[in-house]
Amino acid sequence: MTNQNTIKLINDQLSMIDEKGKKNRTGRFVMSALSSIPWVGGVIAASSALHGEKEQGKVNSLQKMWLEEHQKKIEELAMVIYEITEKLNSCGADIDERLESEDYQDLVKKGFKEWDNAETQEKKEYIQILLTNAAATSITTDDLIRLFIDWIRTYHETHFLVIKEIYKHKGITRGQIWKNLNPTIPREDSVEADLYKLLIRDLSMGGIIRQHRETDYSGNFVAKQTRRPKSGTLKSAFDNEEQYELTELGSQFVHYTMEDVVRRIGNE
Repeated sequence: MTNQNTIKLINDQLSMIDEKGKKNRTGRFVMSALSSIPWVGGVIAASSALHGEKEQGKVNSLQKMWLEEHQKKIEELAMVIYEITEKLNSCGADIDERLESEDYQDLVKKGFKEWDNAETQEKKEYIQILLTNAAATSITTDDLIRLFIDWIRTYHETHFLVIKEIYKHKGITRGQIWKNLNPTIPREDSVEADLYKLLIRDLSMGGIIRQHRETDYSGNFVAKQTRRPKSGTLKSAFDNEEQYELTELGSQFVHYTMEDVVRRIGNE
C-alpha cells in the first residue's frame, strides 16, 4: 500500500463524520485515535501537499524523504485502527453507547498514545487487544483499564514471560518458571539470578503475582506456619518449594491484554 493510499484510507474513515458534526462510532474512534498521536496531522498534511506538487511537477526531496520514513508507521496505524473497528462493528448495536461515551474515548486516546510510544510489537498488540476488549465487555472498571495500559508501558517483555508461565501453570515455582524459559540454572550470585529475583519482586510488589495462599470459607487468607530454615543458605532465586499464582487483578490483566475474547472467562 502506498503512502497516499494509506492516507486515503484514513480520510475515508474520517469522512464517516457527517456534515452536522455527528460522529458515528467508527468515526469517533478514529478521531480519538488519531488525535492522540502528534505526528499524524503532519503526515496527512505533508502527503496532501506532496501529491499536489507531483501534479505540478515539483517535488520537495526532503519532504518526500520524511514521508517515506513515516510510511511504515502510518500504514501500521491505519491497519490497527481498521482491525479494531472491524471487530467492534461485528459486536452489533449493543456496544454503541459504550463506544460513543467520553470515558471510552479517553481510554482510546491514552491507549494509542502508549501504542505509538511502545518499544516492541508485542506491547502494541497488547494495547490493541485491550482497547477492543474494553469496548466489548464491562467486566472491569475504566480505572483498571488505565492501570493495565500503564503496566504495558512499565513492564518489560521478560515480565510478561513470567506472567504467562504463571497463568498457564497455577502453583508453579520460581525454579519451574526458570526451567520453562531457560536451558540451564545459573549460580545464585550471578547477574541472571539477580535479574530473575528483580522480575519476581517487581510483579509481586505490583500486585500481579503472589505466593499461593490458602483461604478459608469466607475468602480470607490463612496465615502460613513459619518454618525454620533447613540449611545455613538463603532461599534460592530458583526455589522449588514456594508456589506462585496470579492475583485476581493479575488474572484480569491477562484476560484483557493477552486473550482476544474476554467473554471466555465465564466459560473456562
